[in-house]
Amino acid sequence: MLLVFMLKEEVKARLDQIFLDNPSLFLIECTVSPSNQIRVVIDGDEGVTLEDCMTVSRAIEHNLDRETVDFSLEVTSPGATEPLSMPRQYNKNIGRKLEVKTSEATITGTLVSISAEGIRLEWKSREPKPIGKGKTTVLKSEEIPFPSIVKANVVLKF
Repeated sequence: MLLVFMLKEEVKARLDQIFLDNPSLFLIECTVSPSNQIRVVIDGDEGVTLEDCMTVSRAIEHNLDRETVDFSLEVTSPGATEPLSMPRQYNKNIGRKLEVKTSEATITGTLVSISAEGIRLEWKSREPKPIGKGKTTVLKSEEIPFPSIVKANVVLKF
């Protein structure tokens, strides 16, 4: 278990240097299994390219000694269907439709802004007219604090 901890610390030190050299990239997750399988999930403010994954992979692999410890390494980006897990991930999704689940409700709307405290969604709703028959379209919005978000996904259009 100590070897796994030391390996994880070494990988994190390499990642810190990579993110200093390329500040648009950031870490989502880094795990090391008891069998020394290293899995690194990265994201970027402008997305992640295959070249970004290769750069991170090479920086880790070339700085770990296979004579000391045998390991396998996977560097990937979050998939399109993966939930947003960090506030920084919301920035690149401004203008896109999100489905946000809180403890009280599930709201689907366009992400219009992000602040240090949370996000703001807007959506259109058909509601009865205040006077007379029929319905009218109303623009609604809601501020959702980050601590209230249970899960948030980008809604994909096909």
